[in-house]
Amino acid sequence: QVQLVESGGGLVQAGGSLRLSCAASGRTFTSYNWGWFRQTPGNEREFVAALKWSGNAQYYADSVKGRFTISKSIPKDTLYLQMDSLKPEDTAIYFCATESSHYRNNPRRLPKDYDCWGQGTQVTVSS
Repeated sequence: QVQLVESGGGLVQAGGSLRLSCAASGRTFTSYNWGWFRQTPGNEREFVAALKWSGNAQYYADSVKGRFTISKSIPKDTLYLQMDSLKPEDTAIYFCATESSHYRNNPRRLPKDYDCWGQGTQVTVSS
């Protein structure tokens, strides 16, 4: 059974930083692509960043490119999202997720391609 638990959210001023963590069990970082998504009330969940199962290839939404960094620690079974230069429009609930199929060549950007999700962690950026 796959379990994902996010942590690290909170309230931060614009321009500040947060690091989100996603503790994972039941699915490996070396076989599946992993991603971060976010969601605001009344809106669909949107892609933020993804990490390929092999190597360290990273993929980002245009809105966060250059400010956010996705990474993983295999010994700690943890996925991270380092968020710098935060903006009020980054306010959302952030979710980590893992794709439903293993060894995909490129990470997907649609929530429907991910079958395991954490409970989410709230990030609020004040202006």
